Amino acid sequence: MLCLRQVCLFTLRHCQARTLCSDLLLSQINSCTHEDEVFSLVGRNKAKLSEKHVGIAFNMLWQLQKKRPFLLRTTDYVKNHSQFLTLCVLAENKVKHMEDEAIVDTLYSILRLTVEDHDSLAEALVTEAWKRLERQVLLSLPALSKFTLCLYKQHRHFCPIIGQAAHIVDMKLDSIQDVRILSVLMVSISDVISQSFRDRLLHKAEQLLEENEGHFNYAKRLLQFLQNVKLKYHPLLEKCNRIFLKSASHLDIHSISNIFGLYEQLGFDNAEFRLVANQLLSETIDDYYDPETFTKLFFTLGPMAGSKVRERLLVTAAHMAEEFSSHQVLVILKTMQKMKCRNSHLLEKMASVLPKHLDSYHVLQLVKLTQYLTGLRCRNLELFAKLKILLLGYLKSSVIPADTAAIIRVLAMLPSFQVEEMIINKAAAVLPQCSLHHLNYIATALVKWNHHDQLHWQNSSELCAKLLQKLNDCGFERLQKTNSLNLLLEELTHVNGQWFEEVLNEETMAMCQRLIEQITWANVLPLSFLLRKTNHRCPALFDRIASVTAENIDKIHPSEIYFILFLFSALNYDNEEFFKSCIQHLTSNLSCFEIYHLVLLAHVLAVAGYFPPVLITTIFNISFLSKLDAQLKVLPDTLKRRVCSHLMKLNRAVCLECPEFHIPWFHEQYCQRVFQNSMNRINPLRQHVHRMLTEILGGSQYSRISVLTPYCYEIDFECVLDENKKPLSYMAQNIPLDDVGRIHWRHDAKDEGRKALPPGAQRIALEFLDSRAFSKDYSRHLKGEPAVKKRHLEMLGYRVVQIPHFEWNSMVLSTKDEQLEYLRQQLYGIQ
Repeated sequence: MLCLRQVCLFTLRHCQARTLCSDLLLSQINSCTHEDEVFSLVGRNKAKLSEKHVGIAFNMLWQLQKKRPFLLRTTDYVKNHSQFLTLCVLAENKVKHMEDEAIVDTLYSILRLTVEDHDSLAEALVTEAWKRLERQVLLSLPALSKFTLCLYKQHRHFCPIIGQAAHIVDMKLDSIQDVRILSVLMVSISDVISQSFRDRLLHKAEQLLEENEGHFNYAKRLLQFLQNVKLKYHPLLEKCNRIFLKSASHLDIHSISNIFGLYEQLGFDNAEFRLVANQLLSETIDDYYDPETFTKLFFTLGPMAGSKVRERLLVTAAHMAEEFSSHQVLVILKTMQKMKCRNSHLLEKMASVLPKHLDSYHVLQLVKLTQYLTGLRCRNLELFAKLKILLLGYLKSSVIPADTAAIIRVLAMLPSFQVEEMIINKAAAVLPQCSLHHLNYIATALVKWNHHDQLHWQNSSELCAKLLQKLNDCGFERLQKTNSLNLLLEELTHVNGQWFEEVLNEETMAMCQRLIEQITWANVLPLSFLLRKTNHRCPALFDRIASVTAENIDKIHPSEIYFILFLFSALNYDNEEFFKSCIQHLTSNLSCFEIYHLVLLAHVLAVAGYFPPVLITTIFNISFLSKLDAQLKVLPDTLKRRVCSHLMKLNRAVCLECPEFHIPWFHEQYCQRVFQNSMNRINPLRQHVHRMLTEILGGSQYSRISVLTPYCYEIDFECVLDENKKPLSYMAQNIPLDDVGRIHWRHDAKDEGRKALPPGAQRIALEFLDSRAFSKDYSRHLKGEPAVKKRHLEMLGYRVVQIPHFEWNSMVLSTKDEQLEYLRQQLYGIQ
């Protein structure tokens, strides 16, 4: 009995000593302030290290690296240290004894320390975690979220274990109350979820953000999820954007550029966030002096910078050109194209450094590079020659139809490119496997080569003709086999150009009508985009879109309803009940729109003849216009010009059609400036018609060419007929035909427009309308903008004569005498 007591006491003391020692070692590891201290402890205590010590050591190494700025991290030094290798061996031997959280934490730490995905320790940790997941042991949501994040970082997006994790999330979704955990899980399982599960996740994320917005990093992850599932879900996007605005002071260049990149991929923009980012980055522009952070600054700030900041960015980019990595060069060129930058010095510098990077680009990067360089009008023929060799090499070995089509498309962009027979043969081989999008790529290239006579080998014309016919057949066959409207709309998203317009347009519209019952609230927007792109006015499709939208109006975001209304307005299809229903809904949700979006919305409604008082009074307000001015400074140039133009047109429409609002006309100087900047020489058609008008009316003094009317409409020709339909002479100004080299602007237009004409006299506006003024279908219906112009000119006292291109260019008017008679009938109103 005494012996047994002594043995027990000895064992107890030994355990206490070991625990004390272990606690001391853990404390020492946790107290380290440098990686070398951790390695020193590992080297001195190899025999004493338990699985817990090993896990804590890995975590401490990562935490020490994490505290440093990215450019000052020393992960290569850490992972190549002899004691790090010792830790890896110990961890691999003890992996079965680790706790769940320790396994996941260790895996996370070594991946953050850039250990290879196929490293034996990484594999052992993943395997052990997988086994525990299968045994339903590893079910802690924090551990599961961290584990799935590790798998995602290892690019195991579709492995069975991700599916298993998604199943667990599906079962436990209602119990998740932490948006951080949810956001990580959503990103990690995004590639293996169904649409219904996706919608449940979105609803849960919205719910948690309503309760507690949390850190901006969680919002970034939610954006990443939306990008992964290719969904522009406005409610969540707007919630995330509000979080970014509230967290603006905590955002650095890395976060801001990441957010802008995600917004770009999602097709989302927010002027308020642009303003905040512009101010933050402009104030700290001197802090970004290394290539990586400067590239992010250039990408983010460049497209919205003012002239002074923009110039500084361009100068710095040229100075840093030699230091940029291959990826950074691509980002700079892409941003230059977005900025419509024509800075020859910077472009030459970027072109000069590209040769050393060319071999590191994969095929799609070379495709993008070629697009950027040709879009920027690069003149470096030596660089293009190298690109041609690389692209042709990739084309010969390419077995992926999408890659083949993309290469052929950019080869057609190269200057002075001589087409080889191999390219035609390669295109012919992949046609049956190509989507409509990629067929369009190949067709665009063929049409360009044929047009510029770049096919020079024997029988080239015959081969090209056969290929075009085969391409047309493949396009028709692919359309006719389609039984899903959603898939059709997805394929046609980026299809445009001459081939589609001339070959597939009618068949596409016929297919949409056959699938009309598949139109739902979820696809009315892409269908509206397609109809707008094709300029096809199909009453059956328009009515179906209107009924589906009206029935599901609460499910469709207001900004999407704007695009649907844009289709109806642009193609002059007035469904009064539909417009009134949409206006009632939109005017109750004006807060969903950005400042400049309200201008675009009001213009669309004005073209259709609707002027909601609440919208008009909101816009024509000093406070609103001041906010709009601020936003315009950070909008892309194209959008900025569009908003300014639409505000002017809205101002004009309100003045003419709604005088009861008492809105002043304040765009006179803007119009004069725009028109003077866009002055072109009078085209041959106008000169030809002016001669005929001179002949009909009896002299050049009886008509005016290219007249600027009151409220700044430009009309092709103007004349005045008295009550007996005899022309009245313009005594104030006579333009000899020989001197009509430039457009004549009536600077006195507004005053003259108010002068009373003789009793019974009538001012006539003669307009020639080209194909852009009409829908592309057989009805050739007059579109919204020219219809509004006619309406407004009539309000200004004109009798408007609009001559369609298809009448003027018809065989009926093939001789000068027939044209003269036609013009005479139009001018004098002879039936």
